[in-house]
Amino acid sequence: MAAIHAQLQADCLLIGRFPLCHLLLFRDANYPWCILVPDREDISEIHQLSDADQQQLMRESSQLARVLVKAFAPDKLNIAALGNSVPQLHLHHIVRYRNDPAWPAPVWGRAPPRPYGERQLAALLERLDKELHDLADYTAA
Repeated sequence: MAAIHAQLQADCLLIGRFPLCHLLLFRDANYPWCILVPDREDISEIHQLSDADQQQLMRESSQLARVLVKAFAPDKLNIAALGNSVPQLHLHHIVRYRNDPAWPAPVWGRAPPRPYGERQLAALLERLDKELHDLADYTAA
């Protein structure tokens, strides 16, 4: 099993597992924000994954996207693999609303991360779990 990069561990909460990817929740209450991290060593780009893993990543990303849209009804769902600060391949899934602190710009550097309150985090996790638990190939952490 590949270790999750230290920066992702510091910034996120591990909430579950798909066949290929760990599912993380980014600790920023400004946006519902999940991250998929493929469980592969020394991979920084999607094209470095095997063809089968590339297809599995797209399946898991699509499943997560459908869950986020159902759970949060966003105006837009941003999906991106940047990796400028964290070299380990990870795929951001960020729920966006026209009234969020960064709209319409990218979220990075627009608003300081806002920590979740205990009840707010519990409610968000419950909302996600409600949608994720129906997926046959997902396991909660």
